Amino acid sequence: MTDEKGFDQRHQYVQGSQINIEGNEGPVAAGNFYGSVFFGSSGASVSLPIPHQIPLPPLDFTGRDEELQELQGPLGRSIAIIGLRGMGGVGKSALAFALAERLQDSFPDGQIYIKMLGTSPEPLKRSEVMAQIIRSYTLTLPLPENEAELANLYRSILDGKRALLLFDDARDDNQVRPLLPPAKCCLVVTTRRKFVLPGMIPKDLDVLTLDKAVDLLQRISGMNSTGGPSQEKEAWEELARLCGCLPVALRAAGSFLANTPGLSPKQYIKALQDERKRLGIIGKEGVDEDVVTKFSLSYSRLASETAQVFRLLSIFTGDFGAQAEENICQDEGNRHLNELVRWSLVEYQRPSQNRKGRYYLHDLVRLFAAGLLEEKGGKAAGNDVLQRHAEYYKDLLFRANIFYRKGGTDIQVGLALFDREWANIRAGQSWAENKMRSAKEMSPELEPAFRLCMNYPDAGAFIIRLRLFPEEWIRWLEAGLYAARALKDLRAEGAYLGGLGLANIGMGKPQQAIEFLDKARVIASDTHDRRGEGRELGNLGIAYANLGEMVKAIEFDEQALTIAREIGDEEGEGNDLGNLGIVYAKIQNPLRAIELHKQALAIHSKIGNKHGKANDLGNLGLAYASMNNMQEAILFYDQQLAITREIGDKRGESNSLWTKSLALNNLGERTQAKECAEAALKILEEFKDPRAEKVRMELQEWEN
Repeated sequence: MTDEKGFDQRHQYVQGSQINIEGNEGPVAAGNFYGSVFFGSSGASVSLPIPHQIPLPPLDFTGRDEELQELQGPLGRSIAIIGLRGMGGVGKSALAFALAERLQDSFPDGQIYIKMLGTSPEPLKRSEVMAQIIRSYTLTLPLPENEAELANLYRSILDGKRALLLFDDARDDNQVRPLLPPAKCCLVVTTRRKFVLPGMIPKDLDVLTLDKAVDLLQRISGMNSTGGPSQEKEAWEELARLCGCLPVALRAAGSFLANTPGLSPKQYIKALQDERKRLGIIGKEGVDEDVVTKFSLSYSRLASETAQVFRLLSIFTGDFGAQAEENICQDEGNRHLNELVRWSLVEYQRPSQNRKGRYYLHDLVRLFAAGLLEEKGGKAAGNDVLQRHAEYYKDLLFRANIFYRKGGTDIQVGLALFDREWANIRAGQSWAENKMRSAKEMSPELEPAFRLCMNYPDAGAFIIRLRLFPEEWIRWLEAGLYAARALKDLRAEGAYLGGLGLANIGMGKPQQAIEFLDKARVIASDTHDRRGEGRELGNLGIAYANLGEMVKAIEFDEQALTIAREIGDEEGEGNDLGNLGIVYAKIQNPLRAIELHKQALAIHSKIGNKHGKANDLGNLGLAYASMNNMQEAILFYDQQLAITREIGDKRGESNSLWTKSLALNNLGERTQAKECAEAALKILEEFKDPRAEKVRMELQEWEN
């Protein structure tokens, strides 16, 4: 907007009427003056405009209303310094420009913008900053060469003024602290490096929320899916996620869409799926600096050892703990990790009541670091750190499993540790398996990967089955079996054959299960592993019962029970009694089934086996239900449900809910039955369990 003389009203020159100055032209009438006047060597005045140097925010600026509201609040409480901190490309400068625009009326004596060049090889010197600010008010006043005198002049120039200073891209507190302005002025600092100043309100800027990221994408691209089909909305959201909801990436992606006729978000998404090429494809359309440049500026300021740790951190696809980083990246005391947090290349989630503090890399930062690791470290460096990562999380899985097996309050400790680190555990096993599968044969340098594949399933033998989908558990077992055979470890081979047998029983494939279990039983017998032999005989009993061959099932279960009692294996004895009880229930002998299940329950309760106890309670419920005693059955189902929830057994919980729903439906309690069945279905769907379809069909029948 301009006035009648063509001047931008945001850069008003002093129109002050009637300045009374004794100059060469003689006196003029006195009047009001609203600007700044200084004298040149001739004695004539030189008037400068009130400085309004801060750029306007982008026209499509969006998504930061809450932050703007939050930042305006402290200024009303005489807070003079605001620090906007965050990674490159997160939108610190744009937010600062928007804040300055809102505050311009509160600071009528000037709005001064200084690019501090904090991420450049030569950041702006303090004396250069002071000189720029002084020259914003006078061009003719001589500047002292002594920095202390220059600082005095700097403060004198600003004294009494209500001016807003924006120091963009500051290096650190040493660069800014001597420049703190006097009272009445406001200072806004943007920086990638986290630091604090006396009286500063720090604001760590995060990426945009998903809905706001989509809004920015659509504004820049000129496209809009409002009211469109849900697939369109999902495409926009996926595109925003691939950009990490990072404003600089969103701006580049949106500009690319705007300038590429015929390109839809869905087509663009396909091109971005390849992680190795994503940063290059996002590119720099519509931005001064692309994502890679933004990150490179911060990376270039790192010491060589810190840069090395940054590259290694790319192996973490999710968040991670300080101890893991110290061990895997060999960063004693997390010294380099802390420096990366200060540079906003690594984010830190503060601890909460139920969660320890965790670190993570933004997805695009991780891809940037991964590219550097491949470029500078080569395959050897990448393999070394990935092996340390896989070893570390295999050991952590073992610790979680030990906690879980202890029982009591340790169950929740083990589950919490496992759930917190599950993404890293899965990544460690996956690396080892991919490494092993890519090898034509086992060699000394590949032996660690083979051993990891063999050890991962065993490390989490009890806890892992609570969380893995059946197909994924089978894949882990198959990798363990492959590795055991390559390493010629016969006992491990037998254990994984047995595990595959049980997994196939769970998948409703008893015939395939029998093939695995027979081989496992032979190996256990050949290696004189009586406990293993009894275990596989009991599992064969389950498989034959599922095939409907009850005579064979009883034969195998009784053989297993005999071995368990001979070697004093109480856990095995309880399991075998339970298996026999299931068979007798299936052949319509519920009283014998109840007797056997109660014996099993007594043993499992004595030794503290909560899994076994939960199974026994559920089986007792089924036996009573077969006698049409639904009230008694529900009592056992409720006890089973409480234990499965206590031990985090989601599949067991779904069984309890489903059998309880059938009993309730039999009693005519249709509403409660439906609630239990729907809760069971939700869990089964979560685990992609094939039984989900049966539950879904039953629910439909109830509704009809």
